[in-house]
Amino acid sequence: MSRIQHILDKAERDGAVQRMRVVVETPSALASLGTMPAVGTTIVPPIATPVEPPLEDAAPLSPMRVVTDTQLDPRLVAASAPASIVAEQYRAMRTRILHGDTGAAVNVVLITSPAAGDGKSLTVANLGLAMAQEFQRRVCVVDANLRQPQLHRLFGVPDTPGLSDVLAGRVPLDDAFIALAEHHLTVLPAGTAPAHPAELLGTITMRRVIDTLRARFDAVLVDAPAVAPLADVGILNPLVDSVIVVVRAGVTTKPAIHDTIAALDGGRLLGVVLNDAV
Repeated sequence: MSRIQHILDKAERDGAVQRMRVVVETPSALASLGTMPAVGTTIVPPIATPVEPPLEDAAPLSPMRVVTDTQLDPRLVAASAPASIVAEQYRAMRTRILHGDTGAAVNVVLITSPAAGDGKSLTVANLGLAMAQEFQRRVCVVDANLRQPQLHRLFGVPDTPGLSDVLAGRVPLDDAFIALAEHHLTVLPAGTAPAHPAELLGTITMRRVIDTLRARFDAVLVDAPAVAPLADVGILNPLVDSVIVVVRAGVTTKPAIHDTIAALDGGRLLGVVLNDAV
């Protein structure tokens, strides 16, 4: 039995919350599960697709809103407890994502999960903070969960204006950015709750937003909704460089993991993160 098979079995029967674990396996070991390579295996470059011009020039970013005294959620250990084992796990995950086996950088990463409550938003926030700790690295976290946004709560920042307001044409992109000066991290919150989230994410403006972020930042983490039962991730998947799936020990079942991976573009699947693992 491969190590990842053992971990997925453990995810079904255990629920103890002690630390986050990154699943790392080889393609051959994953073959028995019918999944794609996990974090640390060879990354298949995404197929090149035509893109629209960015919204703006790729000039140095000057966010309109700068926050200097935000109160982060205590669970953001990458900032509150950088010497902890969990924070070190996020730094290890950062290294694998940014470089992979090939040494090629991964710019725009979408993070999703089989269902709500698996811990993907917490993973995005901690990973973003860990990435921003690298010297002179420009990092942006984007809340593309327009239905149930969480990043503004985790970072203690306003939720509007944000991504939905940019997509609806109410504000320019620069007005939606929030810079966390102390943590060298830029946040693009979800914004005003829209009536039709999937339709907004499917606009050409969303593609142009991603292109602009790719040009301006060294790393972009997109917090997406859960795969089931929404269409949002399928809409966002072609716009990003890679995808990470967060699953939760004791909660996420193996069939749910299989269904999630099957719904994604296998060439973009970078890996699986097992959350709440013993």
